[in-house]
Amino acid sequence: MKNKFYITTTLPYVNADPHIGFAKEIVEADVLSRFHRAIGDEVFFNTGVDEHGLKILRKAEESGMDPQEYCDQKAPEFDKLKQALNLSYDKFIRTTDPRHIAAAQEFWKLCDKNGDIYKKNYKVKYCVGCELEKTDSELVDGKCPLHPNAELEIIDEENYFFKFSSYQDKLLEFYENNSDFVLPKKRLNEIKSFVERGLEDFSISRLKSKMSWGVPVPGDSDHVMYVWFDALVNYISTLGWPDVSGNYEKFWPGVQVCGKDNLRQQAAMWQAMLFSAGLPNSKQVFVNGFITVNGQKMSKSLGNVISPLEMVEKFGVDGTRYLLLAGSGFGEDFDITWEKMIEKYNADLANGIGNLTSRVITLYDKVNVKYNLNKNYNLYYSEHHELTKYFESCQLSFVIDEIMSRVRDLDREIGNAEPWKSIKTDVAKFQEDMGNFVNKLNEIAFKLAPFMPETSEKIKKALETKKVEPLFQRIK
Repeated sequence: MKNKFYITTTLPYVNADPHIGFAKEIVEADVLSRFHRAIGDEVFFNTGVDEHGLKILRKAEESGMDPQEYCDQKAPEFDKLKQALNLSYDKFIRTTDPRHIAAAQEFWKLCDKNGDIYKKNYKVKYCVGCELEKTDSELVDGKCPLHPNAELEIIDEENYFFKFSSYQDKLLEFYENNSDFVLPKKRLNEIKSFVERGLEDFSISRLKSKMSWGVPVPGDSDHVMYVWFDALVNYISTLGWPDVSGNYEKFWPGVQVCGKDNLRQQAAMWQAMLFSAGLPNSKQVFVNGFITVNGQKMSKSLGNVISPLEMVEKFGVDGTRYLLLAGSGFGEDFDITWEKMIEKYNADLANGIGNLTSRVITLYDKVNVKYNLNKNYNLYYSEHHELTKYFESCQLSFVIDEIMSRVRDLDREIGNAEPWKSIKTDVAKFQEDMGNFVNKLNEIAFKLAPFMPETSEKIKKALETKKVEPLFQRIK
């Protein structure tokens, strides 16, 4: 019986174009999906867009559009990433989908039935950029550190609340019993510290008269759901929940990939909501760091925004995938510039994998025999289980480093063997050496498959036909 693997990204808001932080997240999820499919697992890979909330409503109003019309126009821009980055996701969910809305309302009813939803008046500082309440201790000079150019807003109204505070002990026990639930470990320690300091119940509705764009609250037409409460339910609504047969039964619980600004929502709020609804918790949460450009946060006002589509235009699909994944260790912040990316692209891809492939195939074309290059992916990774552990903990840069180490080793080995000499003096040695080189290049292609699927196929085809076009053109 096949193992099941479910992975989901977060859902970006449709009020801005896709950015490279999300592109990194979705490429990571794609690599893990491809790996699990390759070893024979049955995989479900989910992504999509978050379409409710105040910032979407305001963007629609600025554009002179109805919110649904605005979302219908923007959502396809995110779905375009599937082709642009060669992604293999199975489902692209929109939170305006009627089936998701029905699921969010059913989830609300379960939490309400469990006594975890109540109404009260409250007054709070609110960051529209984060769509989150902010306490004074979270602010820097009175501003949200993630959106310092935006003024905080004061919400003063009667809302429904979720009894987050009731789940402090249960969350801490869950983290204690699942030491790898959040990776890297420092993010688990961070969320544990957050929960240990005490949890405040959070608002899960907005007055429809003030903020009309959201999922209607069951049984109360004056309120719509707070965007986070609605959006988090996508991780199970995409599987067909509340129908507990089919994909939900088959794949939940799953693995989630997010940025560190989503840690609280994914690892604490959503888990408490699942406790309340009586549903299994997520299996694992992988948390990425931030990407900066030349030491600064990307912003339109600074003119330093780099889009994934711009990267694809310059580096190609696999070049972009590689640069997004090889830039830093898992969970760490990393800084990019066009200059740094060009340098790494030329060193690792044009002069590295590309040059090595051309070198081996040119020599292989001089051999009169063909070598048997069949490989079994599942068998390979069972024999190299240390690499499987890296995939299972999302430490993809370690696997990339290992692949690049093999590229350099093979290049040195060819230089030391000097096959261009032995072909003239010792044909048997030449053929023996080439069998070794060809097998090692095939192994590199094999390991590249989840990361750079097009490149992997091109190398395999070149080994089959003994012909190769340059894989990566050097960028000046």
